[in-house]
Amino acid sequence: MSGEVTRGAARHGGAFRGVILAGGAGSRLDPLTRAGVNKHLLPVGRKPMIWHAIDKMRAAGVRRVMIVTGTEHAGGLFQSLRAGAEFDCEFTYRVQEQAGGIAEALLLARDFIDGDPSCVILGDNVFEDPLGPLLDRFYEEVFVQGRGPRGRVVLKEVEDARRFGVAALDAEGHIARIVEKPVDPPSNLAVTGIYMYAGGRALFDLIGDLRPSGRGELEITDLHGLLLARGALTHDRLGGWWTDCGTHETLERASALLTTRGVA
Repeated sequence: MSGEVTRGAARHGGAFRGVILAGGAGSRLDPLTRAGVNKHLLPVGRKPMIWHAIDKMRAAGVRRVMIVTGTEHAGGLFQSLRAGAEFDCEFTYRVQEQAGGIAEALLLARDFIDGDPSCVILGDNVFEDPLGPLLDRFYEEVFVQGRGPRGRVVLKEVEDARRFGVAALDAEGHIARIVEKPVDPPSNLAVTGIYMYAGGRALFDLIGDLRPSGRGELEITDLHGLLLARGALTHDRLGGWWTDCGTHETLERASALLTTRGVA
């Protein structure tokens, strides 16, 4: 069985549906992905990249997980992960026919989530903190605020914020706006690929109202903007290290971080 079992377990983890997004061509990792290998199956430490996201969900008590990928990679992912028994999870698969953006991929999970709170992780995110406390804090917020559409993003201080969506905070420490890949970042707080949502049909109605961006995709930043306008977007922060694995440099960094801490 893969990964950690109890570290980071959440009181409310079993209430969440997990969604891991594992699409994309991985062109920035050429030539490693040139033969059609899904970048999420590339080794990070001693495991395929996507296994780290699964381990985090499983350790937090999230057992029902949907994996969204592209048509060209569905077979390879299923061959690696199967139905989830090795992870003590139950996997569901959905195929995103073309690159339509993170928000569109989330829309594919509408029936799977079915009104439950959800945790979404981009499959190339590798991070140190346990997921459980993040889920618990969001669950308690939803309980207090009600079950209208709500979202929470997870932030992390980074050195080069221009590569990411960046959160600008107001004087009270709340998110004032999120700027995507700014030339002049308003802060060093990157929006990581870890999101939490609640609100059932009302949340997915918001996604359905989105219009494609200039690159023809439904942008997750636009969904967060709609939630922010409603006063329904909050944030949490990671205390430990975090990295994406979308480039050769960050892929090597993730493996080095895992190896030096003996959790590869």
